[in-house]
Amino acid sequence: MSWQKFKVGAIAVGLLAAGAYLSLGGRAALAAAAEPQTVNLPDVDPHKTRGSKTAPIVMEVFSDFQCPACKQLYMGASRQVDDNYVATGKVFVIHRDFPLPMHAYSRIAARYGRAAAQIGKLDQVEQVLFQNQENWDKTGDVDGTVASGLSAADMTKIRTILKNPTAIDAAIEKDIALGKTYNVNQTPTTVIHCKGQTYPVSGVVNYEVLRSFLDQLLSSK
Repeated sequence: MSWQKFKVGAIAVGLLAAGAYLSLGGRAALAAAAEPQTVNLPDVDPHKTRGSKTAPIVMEVFSDFQCPACKQLYMGASRQVDDNYVATGKVFVIHRDFPLPMHAYSRIAARYGRAAAQIGKLDQVEQVLFQNQENWDKTGDVDGTVASGLSAADMTKIRTILKNPTAIDAAIEKDIALGKTYNVNQTPTTVIHCKGQTYPVSGVVNYEVLRSFLDQLLSSK
């Protein structure tokens, strides 16, 4: 193993020590880096991605809109990654739905996110759902929350799509099945692919630790 690869591996393990906080029963858990494996990215919906498909790093984010830890990741490190890596063509982000059974409204929220993606409004819906999570988490009013961030015309389109949710549910199930191939069983889980290697990282990762890891991946040979 080269020194460069050793450093990348060491930083991946360092994600463990950094402490990734998961919203499973309020417990803190540690992130984990997987053994290198062949990258396979099936069923990529272009409406649920950010950045350039030719970016050297791909990040699949398995998320649950009702998960407090997912909100924390979205409001923190994810935005900084968007600004510093996605916008500069270094990282391609794929949103994956992974609604947990323990969350009563997460599947409904995932449906609204999928429908919004079909009309090019996922970013707006993702933002309004996470920013108002504490409200609709109690009331279950996903529709009203989404409506507060979109125009009446866009809501009409989304509600029309949701009248027949069969295809949307099938797409959500594909994301869940894909997540299980990475051994995803909690949210958020970010699966990082670079140069033929894959690193699943569970939990809310500190941006500075993530930045260091991404920079090492970009510089490794």
